[in-house]
Amino acid sequence: MVNVREWELAGGSGGSERRYARAWAPQSAEPTWLAVLVHGYGEHIGRYEHTAGTLCTNGAAVYGLDHRGHGRSSGERVLIEDFGGVVEDLHRLVTQARTAYRTLPLVLVGHSMGGMIAARYAQLHPGELAGLALSGPVLGRWSTAGALLAEPEIPDVPVDPSTLSRDPQVGADYAADELVWHGPFKRELLEALTAELERIREHGRLGDTPLLWVHGSRDTLVPIADTRVGIEEFAGEDLAVRIFPGARHEVFNEINRDEVLEEVVRFARRCAARAQSA
Repeated sequence: MVNVREWELAGGSGGSERRYARAWAPQSAEPTWLAVLVHGYGEHIGRYEHTAGTLCTNGAAVYGLDHRGHGRSSGERVLIEDFGGVVEDLHRLVTQARTAYRTLPLVLVGHSMGGMIAARYAQLHPGELAGLALSGPVLGRWSTAGALLAEPEIPDVPVDPSTLSRDPQVGADYAADELVWHGPFKRELLEALTAELERIREHGRLGDTPLLWVHGSRDTLVPIADTRVGIEEFAGEDLAVRIFPGARHEVFNEINRDEVLEEVVRFARRCAARAQSA
């Protein structure tokens, strides 16, 4: 069994905005490692119940929040003009998690746009992390953003739910979820995302923080070829890669989701053991 807690976290400049936050903890035993989940574009942390529950079952205390303009957090929907503030919000959450679990090794888990946010966090706060796991991350380049920004007007084309998973229920639940953004991309977000990718590129490699990259071979939202460019520029010496044949964008929600999460748990345990022996 898992205990779940929800609250509002100060966010934005001077803490004037509100961010919805959630934490999961195992009931039956003390956690042995800490995970912070970083969700992707247009969605919210509530879509990670299965992921968080699996991590808890395997010894983790888990935290996550809704980014500005996403889910239950304040702000105009999916409007992000500078990802620096989103990384700051994430740091506020990590700081709160640390008040409860001061000594546990921390593994940051970022998906899609959240993978980019997590990668930038790892660059700015390397001493916080025992490991970094990225799922279908926007990193290096994202050809979709370039194509959309080249248009005089951003087309009113939302994310196609069928691109998320081979499990049709995942797409159906996504389409029916009122907390998911079902409208078009906003130019400001695409420009900010492109700028953040450039910041990551200019900052350089991750250093000695272990990195796990998982991706679906049939991911059409964030193609492997785009992400591979970023991984090659970003990763340090400790890199593990797992490409899942046939999987689409949301590998944590795929038909083989348990296999994917086993990979993350195995990586996290290795990172935790490494950190505790240092």
